[in-house]
Amino acid sequence: MADASAEERGTTERVLSLLGLLQRRQVWTGPELAERLAVTTRTVRRDVERLRELGYRVDAAQGIGGGYRLLPGQELPPLMLDDSEAIAIAVSLLAGAGAGVRGSDDAALGALTKLDRVLPARLRQELQALSRSVESFTSGRDPIDAAVLMVLARACRDAVQVGFIYPSRSGSVDDSAQRRVEPYRLVTSDRRWYLFAYDLDRDDWRTFRVDRMTEVTARTWQFTPRPAPDAAGHVQEGVTNRVYRRQARFLVDAPMAVVRQQIPASAAVVLERGQRSEVRAGSDDLDFVLLHVALLGHEFEVLEPPDLADRAAELAQRMRRAAGGARPPGS
Repeated sequence: MADASAEERGTTERVLSLLGLLQRRQVWTGPELAERLAVTTRTVRRDVERLRELGYRVDAAQGIGGGYRLLPGQELPPLMLDDSEAIAIAVSLLAGAGAGVRGSDDAALGALTKLDRVLPARLRQELQALSRSVESFTSGRDPIDAAVLMVLARACRDAVQVGFIYPSRSGSVDDSAQRRVEPYRLVTSDRRWYLFAYDLDRDDWRTFRVDRMTEVTARTWQFTPRPAPDAAGHVQEGVTNRVYRRQARFLVDAPMAVVRQQIPASAAVVLERGQRSEVRAGSDDLDFVLLHVALLGHEFEVLEPPDLADRAAELAQRMRRAAGGARPPGS
């Protein structure tokens, strides 16, 4: 009896592992699943039938490009949630993905994509209606279509190409606006969502604002992920520096953790330099950057460009003249 019970527990654990694999990727071949689960393909077929008996819709296709795929169900899987609970959780995840809480964005979006795979059509429509009525005033982000985020998140996870229209900064749309990319990561700032991807037509890594993307579709072609730079760092540098005509670097006499609390991630890159910090920021007018760093309340040094140091000295003289005969603080 004990051996039978242990065997049953082993089967249950294996079936749950199979379900987790099917939720993780769009399509798995039988041999791939057998290798991951350390069983035969015949056992995989039996376990797929067990999932179907539990209410999970698992599609099996033969031939090139075929395999096992978890389809949205006509009913939510047993043991999980009724309709109202599923909607409540999905809306909470949408709010969490935009709440700006440290570490919550990726986790909430990942959980939402898993839930989306098994939501029946009627609940998807209700979720879309509710998501349009959920906003957050804490993050200040531009509104993003939740369906677009889920398409991009699934494409990143499944390593499939994505196509979309991306207008120029002036808003014009021509042949160059049609993009084909290999999506790598979704990156969030305190205001926006970005897609970090490899642009196939430009043969280079690119950052795309999700709120500017239209006609977003996941293609059927899978790709082998390339060695990639740090997504968050690449996006932050592009958002804070490369889009501006001029860039500046400062050495600030305060720890990195302190300065990062004072400067939004979308405004500048902050790097650790021992007990001090290096601040990198871009602007069409560096006077604004210079004054912002001065108002942090720490001693600092202009590293580059050289003319900005001259400008700092000029502004310091102007401030002293503005103070007139005022007594220095503490005197």
